[in-house]
Amino acid sequence: MPRSRLPEAVAAITAIARRSGIRIATMAHAGDGNLHPILVLEPGRALDEHVWATAGEVFTTALRLGGTLTGEHGVGLLKRRWLAAELGADVLALQRDLKAVFDPARVLNPGKAL
Repeated sequence: MPRSRLPEAVAAITAIARRSGIRIATMAHAGDGNLHPILVLEPGRALDEHVWATAGEVFTTALRLGGTLTGEHGVGLLKRRWLAAELGADVLALQRDLKAVFDPARVLNPGKAL
């Protein structure tokens, strides 16, 4: 996300944590605008709809502020629900088509977003 939006992002994440009652620890590579918000759950707590909704609010906030779902590690299982919102349908279809060219048997990174 643009570094100029970091204070706004941190404030938004803090507000989301307060509203949701879920603790969100945020680490950062602040120099490049890279935040790592982590939802901190009680041991054994399931990823229920409240947790998913809270994560979704964090992710959509990042997109609204000009950020991305990920800048380093790709999108696997957790964030794939929001991938189309970031990429758009055409780019997502192109990504899937490219993966099919290089992995027609679908053996590489099975079950992941791409």
